[in-house]
Amino acid sequence: MTIQLLSFDGCPHEHLAETRLRQALDLLDVPERIERLIVEGQTDAERLGSAGSPSILVDGRDLFDSPEASVGLACRVSLTLPGRRALPPWIRWSVR
Repeated sequence: MTIQLLSFDGCPHEHLAETRLRQALDLLDVPERIERLIVEGQTDAERLGSAGSPSILVDGRDLFDSPEASVGLACRVSLTLPGRRALPPWIRWSVR
């Protein structure tokens, strides 16, 4: 299994996304390495399949992709009730 964390340089949410991803992998006892990829422009975003920063891909597939997602160099914003969040709702939980 290949796990990739895609983000642009300076993304304000990449560190929290990586922390939560590592916690989830530890909780599931999955010893996979996370490959961090910096998306440097639109061409990179298209080649890597980044739907915004941060994106998490498993075996090349964005697990949190939605029909509204478009590939590009941008911050990833999740629609939630009652509005929008910088990180998807799944990234809010913490492991104790």
